[in-house]
Amino acid sequence: MASRIAITPARVVIVGAVLAAVVLIYWTTRPGDAPKPVAGGDIQQTAAQDNVDLSDSQLASVKVAPVEERDFPAEKRAVGNIDFNEDMSVQVFAPYSGRIIALFAEVGNDVKKGQTLFTIDSADLSQAESSLIAAAGVLELDNKNLARLQDLYTTRAASQHDLEQATSDQQTAQGNLAAARNAVRIFGKTDTDIDRIISARTADSTLVVPSPIDGRVTARSAAPGLFVESGNAPAPFSVADTGTMWMVANVPESDSPAFRVGQQVKVSIDAFMGRTFDGTITTVGAAVDSNTRRVPVRSVIKDAQHELRSGMFANFTITVGAPVRSPAIPLDGVVREGDGTMTAWVTADRRRFVQRIVKIGEERDGCRQILSGVQVGELVATEGAIFLSNALAIASH
Repeated sequence: MASRIAITPARVVIVGAVLAAVVLIYWTTRPGDAPKPVAGGDIQQTAAQDNVDLSDSQLASVKVAPVEERDFPAEKRAVGNIDFNEDMSVQVFAPYSGRIIALFAEVGNDVKKGQTLFTIDSADLSQAESSLIAAAGVLELDNKNLARLQDLYTTRAASQHDLEQATSDQQTAQGNLAAARNAVRIFGKTDTDIDRIISARTADSTLVVPSPIDGRVTARSAAPGLFVESGNAPAPFSVADTGTMWMVANVPESDSPAFRVGQQVKVSIDAFMGRTFDGTITTVGAAVDSNTRRVPVRSVIKDAQHELRSGMFANFTITVGAPVRSPAIPLDGVVREGDGTMTAWVTADRRRFVQRIVKIGEERDGCRQILSGVQVGELVATEGAIFLSNALAIASH
C-alpha cells in the first residue's frame, strides 16, 4: 500500500512561497506592463509588444532610410464649391411688357455685349413710335406754315402776330419731336432707326433685348409666345461674366483667424488634376454658423479660359506663415493603426524594428511631417511599414 505524504506546516509554507514567486514573475514580465521611454519624444512604448524581428527572407519586404528634415509651408486648407461671380452676373429683364417673339441664345452660349438675346412684341414701343411719327408730321406742317407766313409778311399780307404765332408753334413742334425721339431711344433704338421710322412713317413694335455684358448665358426661362412683364421674376435670361468665378468655402471656426481679405489662394479642382487656379479672398464671414461651427470664406478665382463650371468641387490652400522645418517620413512609412493612432517603425540594426506612435502634420511632396515621435537621423522603415504592423498584429494573437 502506497505511503501517504505527510503535509506539514513547513511544506505548506514552501509551496505557498513557490506559487507567489511564479505569480510575481508573471506579472512583472507579461507583455504590455513594462513601459519604457523612447528617443524622439515623450511617448511611452512597451518593449515586449512593439518589436518585430525580421528573418533574412523578410528583410527584402522593408526599405530603411534615415529621417530627413524638410521645409513644410504653414498653410491652411479648406474645401468648397465653384459658383458664378454674382458681382459680375446680371438678370436680363424685358424693359417693357410684351409677348416674346423669338429667342437668340441658349444656356451655355457665350454672348457679347449688345448681342440680341430675345425680342418681344411691345405695345409700349408701338405707342412711342406712333407718337414719334405724329410729332414729326406736326413739325413738318409747322415748318411749312412758318415759311408761308414769312413770305406773306414780307409783302404785308400777313400780320406780325400771325408770324410770331407760327414761329411759336414751330418751336413747340421741334420740342415735341425731340421728346418723342428720346422716348423711342429708351427702347434701344438708334438715331438711324428713328430716322428710318420717321421716313417710312411705319411703327415697328418689335423690341430687341440685348445682353448688357460680355459673358455666358447661365439661365433661360423664356419661351416664344410667353408674355413677360418688366421686372417680374424669373428673368427671361441670366448672363454672367465667367472671366472670374467665386469659390465659396466653409472653414472651421478654429482656422478662421488665419483668413483675411486680400490673401492670395491656390485652388485645385477635381476636374483639372495637376492644375491650380489663382484667386483672392474677398469676403470672410462676419458670423459663425451655430450648427456647423464654420465660417464662410469667399474667393474670386481667375478663369480666363472659361473652364470652370458652377457647382464644381474645389480645394483651396493659403499660406499663413513662414515655412516650418520638421522631420519627415515618406508616406509609406507612416501607418494608421486600427485605433486611429499613427505609427512609424524605427530600427538601429535594420533587423529589429520598434513601433513608435508619432504625431503627424502636413503632407508635402510625398512626405509626411512628423511633429513628435522620431528624431532626425533615426533609421525608419520607408516602405513595408504596413507589413511590420501586420506582422506585429499576427504575433500578438
